[in-house]
Amino acid sequence: MPVWLIIGIVLVVLVVFLVGIYNGLVTRRNRVDEANSQIQVQLKRRHDLIPNLVNAVKGYMDFEKGVLTQVTEARAGAIAAGAQGPAAQAQAENVLTGALRSLFAVVENYPTLKANENVLSLQEQLTTTENQISFSRQHYNATVLDYNNSLQTFPNVLIAGPLGFTKREFFAAEPEAAEVPVVNLG
Repeated sequence: MPVWLIIGIVLVVLVVFLVGIYNGLVTRRNRVDEANSQIQVQLKRRHDLIPNLVNAVKGYMDFEKGVLTQVTEARAGAIAAGAQGPAAQAQAENVLTGALRSLFAVVENYPTLKANENVLSLQEQLTTTENQISFSRQHYNATVLDYNNSLQTFPNVLIAGPLGFTKREFFAAEPEAAEVPVVNLG
């Protein structure tokens, strides 16, 4: 077998190997982006439900304007933090979760408000959305772990850096903010 044929075969195998690594990295990066998009969908749903809840309870809570203002400001902060990366967004969403907890606690003090079907429906939708956000965060973090591991393992590490693949941040919730708000309707 001629030397040029052996060199040609080795080069073809090397190119196929490098293309396989590159395609695997692109696939994992796209999975991270898709998982992040799922979080954004759920957060948008949450952000869209909050004004409806605030409007539903506003008339009943004349003396609780501070709580409503806190929820409204926390929502605005969470929306603004979306462009600042997962860490800033997680922190802002944790503040919003705390504000919602305060709102739900205040709702407990108003029997007619607790019985209002619109408020009950919105609370249920928010609770369901919180669960979906939690699942989406778990999926995102698992996908980021897979992606980051693929960037840091040999031989991918030799290709990832020079081709512009960078490590991604996890979407971390603070332990006390990771809980779903408790809604006591009884």
